[in-house]
Amino acid sequence: MSFLAIDRELTKDSYYAATAPRETAYATLQESLDADVAIVGGGLAGLSAAIELADRGYRVVMLEAAQVGGGASGRNGGQAIHGLASDQSIIEDQLGLDEARRIWRMSIEALDLIQERCARFDIDCEYQAGFLGLSTKPRKTEELKTWADRMAEVYDYPLQWIAPQEIQQWIASPRFHAGVYDSRSGHLHPLKYCLGLARAATSLGVRIFEHSAVKAMDKGTQLTLRTEAGQVHAKQVLLAGNVYLPELSPDLAPELSARVMPVGTYIGCTETMDVARLQSLIPSRSAVCDTNFVLDYFRPTADQRLLFGGRVSYSTVPPRSLVASMRERMLLSFPQLQDVGMQYAWGGFVDISMNRAPDFGRLGPEQNIYYLQGFSGHGLALTGLAGRVVAEAMHGDAARFDTFAQLRHRPFPGGRLMRTPALVLGMTYYRLRDML
Repeated sequence: MSFLAIDRELTKDSYYAATAPRETAYATLQESLDADVAIVGGGLAGLSAAIELADRGYRVVMLEAAQVGGGASGRNGGQAIHGLASDQSIIEDQLGLDEARRIWRMSIEALDLIQERCARFDIDCEYQAGFLGLSTKPRKTEELKTWADRMAEVYDYPLQWIAPQEIQQWIASPRFHAGVYDSRSGHLHPLKYCLGLARAATSLGVRIFEHSAVKAMDKGTQLTLRTEAGQVHAKQVLLAGNVYLPELSPDLAPELSARVMPVGTYIGCTETMDVARLQSLIPSRSAVCDTNFVLDYFRPTADQRLLFGGRVSYSTVPPRSLVASMRERMLLSFPQLQDVGMQYAWGGFVDISMNRAPDFGRLGPEQNIYYLQGFSGHGLALTGLAGRVVAEAMHGDAARFDTFAQLRHRPFPGGRLMRTPALVLGMTYYRLRDML
């Protein structure tokens, strides 16, 4: 079964889909169009780029194979937090401390950009400030404290330290040992945000087409994207299909597929609770994430539920009995919720890079094909920044885009047949390390 087909099956019981009805259906491309920029992929990265390009006067056409926000952009954990999925040390080792600081500052700009766009385009995505990063055992606490101290000293990004004797004031769970609090990060309803960005893009003149998978691309100084029933001629192209691009459009950029891997991620959402009861779990109403390599993450919703993510599948095979599985994960952190049912459970794929750093760059002899991929499950905020910096590059100022493009990415080992078993073995090791 294809990734897209698995996604459709898994997202039937999505809390986001149930609470963010699609009021706009975009037409399928059935004509020949001219544009300055054509964008492949209607997720957060593509929409962000479309808005930035339209603001600069570009004619933009977006081609989405399914529905806008139908991938990870519209079904993720909703956590908009600082930094990248990779540790800053990876960036420092490759680019040096100055460039690592520059990328960190851009990740904070990405948080501000969410607020700016919500205000500018009147997007009600239920944004709530606050993020808790929590350790689960003393050794993890030492690592977290060392990291937090260095972020304050080296990156000028102080975080509020939560000592073990204070942790119960922040979260009513026996599982967590200590933590940090960041008021700059937060959480939101990602599908409402994504659909709001689509409305914003169309209000600026961007033409969006759904159910318009790109089948082929003619390269050169003038690029042509061909769908089943239409085509778009453009001077520049942005590939923002992420994990779905190799499957839906395998001939567009085959050199990119080995540098990302599909990973299944899964989330559950409870029944509604009494306001006071939900507040007692996380008094600050922050998003929460532990610091394990294979981590759990959760947050309260605006309608008084607990949304909990904590299962991943590196084999691309979804877990059985997803509702029961997600409820079991939740009860490890909150055993006092034995009487609370899990009303929704869903999942889908994200793309991860080998080093968990984002993979941005250019392709083609004319270097007029840009791509954004490898957000590695940390893209809710960073996709917005990615769209901004790629638009800057297309407009002639590539300084910030090239900072990311300098990052080196290796293909996953094992080729198409063996890379998934190799990744499963590697993740088994990290799970055991977290447990022990």
